[in-house]
Amino acid sequence: MSSEERKDNYSADNIQVLEGLEAVRKRPAMYIGDIGLKGLHHLVYEVVDNSIDEALAGYCDAIHVSINVDNSITVIDNGRGIPTAMHSKEKKSALEVVMTVLHAGGKFDKDTYKVSGGLHGVGVSCVNALSQHLVATVRREGKVFQQEYSIGKPLYDVKVVGESEETGTEVTFKPDASIFESTEYNFDTLAARMRELAFLNKGITITLEDKRISDEDGNHPTTRYFSEGGLREFAQYLDRNREALIQDVIYFEGEREGIPVEVSMTYNTSYTENIQAYVNNINTHEGGTHLSGFRRGLTNTLKKYATDSGMLAKEKIEIDGDDFREGLTAVVSVKVAEPQFEGQTKTKLGNREVTAPVSQAVSEMLSAYLEEHPTEARLIVEKVILAARARHAARKAREMVQRKNILAGGGLPGKLADCSEKDPAACEIYFVEGDSAGGTAKQGRDRHFQAIMPLRGKILNVEKAMQHKIFENEEIKNIYTALGVRIGTEEDSKALNLEKLRYHKIIIMCDADVDGSHIETLILTFFFRYMKELIENGYIYIATPPLYQVKKGAKAEYAWNEDQRDRLINDMKGAGSESSVNVQRYKGLGEMNAEQLWETTMNPESRTLRQVTIENAAECDQIFSMLMGDDVPPRREFIEKNAKYAKIDA
Repeated sequence: MSSEERKDNYSADNIQVLEGLEAVRKRPAMYIGDIGLKGLHHLVYEVVDNSIDEALAGYCDAIHVSINVDNSITVIDNGRGIPTAMHSKEKKSALEVVMTVLHAGGKFDKDTYKVSGGLHGVGVSCVNALSQHLVATVRREGKVFQQEYSIGKPLYDVKVVGESEETGTEVTFKPDASIFESTEYNFDTLAARMRELAFLNKGITITLEDKRISDEDGNHPTTRYFSEGGLREFAQYLDRNREALIQDVIYFEGEREGIPVEVSMTYNTSYTENIQAYVNNINTHEGGTHLSGFRRGLTNTLKKYATDSGMLAKEKIEIDGDDFREGLTAVVSVKVAEPQFEGQTKTKLGNREVTAPVSQAVSEMLSAYLEEHPTEARLIVEKVILAARARHAARKAREMVQRKNILAGGGLPGKLADCSEKDPAACEIYFVEGDSAGGTAKQGRDRHFQAIMPLRGKILNVEKAMQHKIFENEEIKNIYTALGVRIGTEEDSKALNLEKLRYHKIIIMCDADVDGSHIETLILTFFFRYMKELIENGYIYIATPPLYQVKKGAKAEYAWNEDQRDRLINDMKGAGSESSVNVQRYKGLGEMNAEQLWETTMNPESRTLRQVTIENAAECDQIFSMLMGDDVPPRREFIEKNAKYAKIDA
């Protein structure tokens, strides 16, 4: 069937209806994840995904996203435009069906979209239901069609509002402030996703514009994302802050057993792996069958080459899958007509038929590269052997950590002041900077459910250390032992076993100064690289001690930022005849007494905890690499770019 015939086939009757829309406003988190910032930004992704689906079908090559002055969003594409004719079953315009009925869309019709990112088809109708106002404008068949909605309900029938020779869909929506905790969009968050989509869909231009800001000439900050090389450029982007082991990006693009597969990979001198896996543009954080296929193809091919080359002949240690992935950066992208995802969040692919095609593609790609590049092949195998030696050393160090944790009490670190509660869901542990603050925290805590673990100074920077050095570090051994977790499973020797985790709130509490921020970052780097499961399960938090105490006479109040401080000063000055208000800046936790620390930072009734989450694993990986790695120029560039935002306290 020609493209023109397929284009003509995309009509009102291609829109298939599965069920209604009533529950979305009652339980929005079921459809978009949550009603916080993550869910707010997810609305944009759902609308953009519809445009990407048009691009995957071959009918769209330009998408423009605008953050408007009032924090509404406009998404414009140059695709075919959503059909507007009367739907034979629903007896209303197909546009209205798409915008107001759950599980309605062209992605359920195999002739319309061969593959689609939106598995459930709830996208744009959910956005409509959760918007106080939405305008859909469609250009097709020489006309401009339009319909407006309020909280998902049409304000009028679809009508013709003009003429146009162009085609495409334009959606402008304003999120409902009564649903979302915040309705202010973050440019950088949207930019990360638009950049990702541009890499995953080479040849498509995606433009992001922030109309909330303008210069003297009325121009708005606008960023254009376009990738000609696709995943090849994506791997280079992910690895830009690391020292390359090989200069090449090994790349494959093709179709195996009817499944389009695109893979890129390269090696660097670091000790961590960074594999990003996608299905129909969805980042599958938990992996799945496509990732299993990649790992199988990589391990089998490299192991065969290393054995045939004789480089393993003198080695007495066994090489396993983890060793082949140390220092590896890779992106795997597959397109699946009917993807089966595990869980509502669509983070793990379950289609078994995907494993073999990906494994075959990787094997072909890697075999050809190794044969044609013997020098680089030798560097990779030497890196694998070094990783295997380090892993064996790390296992011995890890066993020392595990041995200390055999008994619930006797094997705990001496500095740990444990709590009496034994239910992990009710327990929390504070990792506190230094013995002084640790002593104050021990005095101020609730001993029933709060444990305190002082850390001595700055822990090891794991971004620059080999694995066995990490497990030999005393402070890190104490962290493992205090938490009660075990490292390694039969499937993955680096995986974390959380069955014996002793606390479901793990709180980092550091001084509010430069050193405190550095220690906080070091601990977060360790958790991200070696205990990512704790972050993914929502167990990691950061305490928020106050920055100031504002005091007048016997009255004392606390401020967490400069604005709060200034308001308190003005209020206290206005409350009496004297202008003698005392302001104390807390630069260390030890400057507060136990009662103050409890009242401001540890009491669940009054404290503020910031939960640590991973919104974009690829971005997190490169940020930790840039901030904590060996490569200095990217870090210097980051500091110079962001120095203007830093504040120096008087």
